[in-house]
Amino acid sequence: MVQKETKEKLNFSYARRLGQLPGYLFVEIDRKKKELIKQGVDIINLGIGDPDQPTFTHIVEAMKKALDNSRYHHYPMGTGLEQFRQVSACWYKKRFGVEINSAKEIYTLIGSKEGIGHFPLAFINPGDVVLIPEPAYPVYTSSTIFAGGTPYYLPLLEKNNFLPDFSSVPQAIREKAKLLFLNYPNNPTAAVADKIFFEEVIRFADKNGIIVVHDAAYSEIYFEGEKPISFLEVEGAKEVGVEFHSLSKTYNMTGWRIGFVVGNEKLIKGLSQVKDNFDSGVFDCIQVAGMSALEDSQEAVEKIRQMYKRRRDILVEGLRKLGWDVKMPQATFYVWTKVPGGCSSTQCATKLLEEAGIICTPGKGFGPSGEGYVRFALTVEEDRLKQSLERISKVSF
Repeated sequence: MVQKETKEKLNFSYARRLGQLPGYLFVEIDRKKKELIKQGVDIINLGIGDPDQPTFTHIVEAMKKALDNSRYHHYPMGTGLEQFRQVSACWYKKRFGVEINSAKEIYTLIGSKEGIGHFPLAFINPGDVVLIPEPAYPVYTSSTIFAGGTPYYLPLLEKNNFLPDFSSVPQAIREKAKLLFLNYPNNPTAAVADKIFFEEVIRFADKNGIIVVHDAAYSEIYFEGEKPISFLEVEGAKEVGVEFHSLSKTYNMTGWRIGFVVGNEKLIKGLSQVKDNFDSGVFDCIQVAGMSALEDSQEAVEKIRQMYKRRRDILVEGLRKLGWDVKMPQATFYVWTKVPGGCSSTQCATKLLEEAGIICTPGKGFGPSGEGYVRFALTVEEDRLKQSLERISKVSF
């Protein structure tokens, strides 16, 4: 006799925090992309910020050599190899002129995104406000929500050179604010911040007791010789914040997942306590490869900058000839442009995909202030950019 099943099936439900995350705007575009590929359409992907060039050869060779060393096959230390931290501090001193204590003021990360994502967990309590610029990299919002914080958005407007207006933040919000995210050179707007702006940031943070988290992932992708400055170059910065750096964009190492954070010792210690409970650090062989990247002459990086500059010039000048309203970016490998014809950013991106086989990112996906813009990534060869322009010329807006 078969025993009657009496146990009811478990009703699995997602945590409420997942329901608080912003909607994923790109689902429909991704669906249409796959549909067009099945139809044999040649898709040119200008939507993703992933370098198309391989990791530099000397970095790969350093990794291969490290793999043969069994000492690197064990759990890595959470803070990272002492030598990697020393090399990173030396690179920072040479590049920005800032002294970093490699024992206390630097921590190795599994890519800067991971570190940024975990940072609010160390400092944000339910009810705390986090100031987030928008349009922006989505991890600032998601990390805030996962930590139980409340996002308060600072619009980045072209009239303000895509810099936040701190005077617009109400006093009631300032009193609850615990953390401020910044990102310059900026994704997606490609804006660059100067010393005067960072001085204002430090005054604002110091007056209101706010932690500053500066995401400098694109600090080495710049043009016309104008090197973006570090937030920590400015007097008082170490007292209020930290800066995140990534090897991903600079050295074509997006898949390797390695970066580091530098700055205030107490803030880094807080992040380390979170990470020590979540992960076991970066694979030592990858850290050895990262040391090779940072210690090299940087000639390969300069060649990459020149490559992106040529691509930037082709795309921007081409779009301008087609009547698009686009500024020449001074940094990052993105082109942030107003959409033509008065259509929305989603309509523009959809039209380019369906009629030209081109993927770009609708500005609305980065936040409300991104509406009216789209972002193109300079991560395809020059001939593909020229093909893109030819296709765009045939699209009617």
